[in-house]
Amino acid sequence: MRIGVYGLGRFGAFWAGLLAETFNVYGYSRNPDRLTPKGVNRVSFDELFDCQVLFLCNAISSMEEVLKDISGHLQPGTLVVDSCSVKVYPINLMKAILPEEVGILGTHPMFGPDSAKISVEGLPIVLCAERLRDEQYVYWKDRFRAMGLVIQEMTADEHDREAAYTQGITHFIGRTLNEMNLHPSAIGTAGYSGLLDIIKQTCNDPWQLFIDLQKYNPYTSDMRDDLHHGLEKMLNTFDSIESLGDLDG
Repeated sequence: MRIGVYGLGRFGAFWAGLLAETFNVYGYSRNPDRLTPKGVNRVSFDELFDCQVLFLCNAISSMEEVLKDISGHLQPGTLVVDSCSVKVYPINLMKAILPEEVGILGTHPMFGPDSAKISVEGLPIVLCAERLRDEQYVYWKDRFRAMGLVIQEMTADEHDREAAYTQGITHFIGRTLNEMNLHPSAIGTAGYSGLLDIIKQTCNDPWQLFIDLQKYNPYTSDMRDDLHHGLEKMLNTFDSIESLGDLDG
């Protein structure tokens, strides 16, 4: 089976290299300066459509443009698999733009080059079954399990609702803490080191990913409101305590 990967950015290159440990993988990037991962065959745009399965590893914000570009080139029976960190938006686009005879599987590998630098064993991948045959879905569940991944099956809406309060909030806090210019300290606690790790993991990812996570997940605005209200409550509580003076004095 020929597996295509569209997009060889930071995550796409990592994912293509991981898939290449099991499959014959053919990678394409619109950026000629992107490096080709070990074990991956670099191909042209036209050659990409000889693949039976095509993983899309482009930015969320470019999904509509990419789908329109590839739609007329896909062979009937091709399975298109997205890897976006949000699910409602790209899946709705795929259903609207891709031909009916093309299969659709939504995925979100819940890890990246940093969190999976040692191994993907035991890490989760979300699957949103959309327009594909039962045997195709079972096949890819088995393949992902064989890679050591833990399958999480849910709808696109369920994914986005939960991801807003897990991945979305992590990236938001990581970027916010980064604005404080925090640094390692000789007296830093384990908790403080954990905060620095969050900054490192989230800020190593492209700025575009952060923006897209906040913009295209329909539930991140609620998350940010809840975070803002929580911070306000804590500040107001502290202000109230201060206004009472030193009760032990």
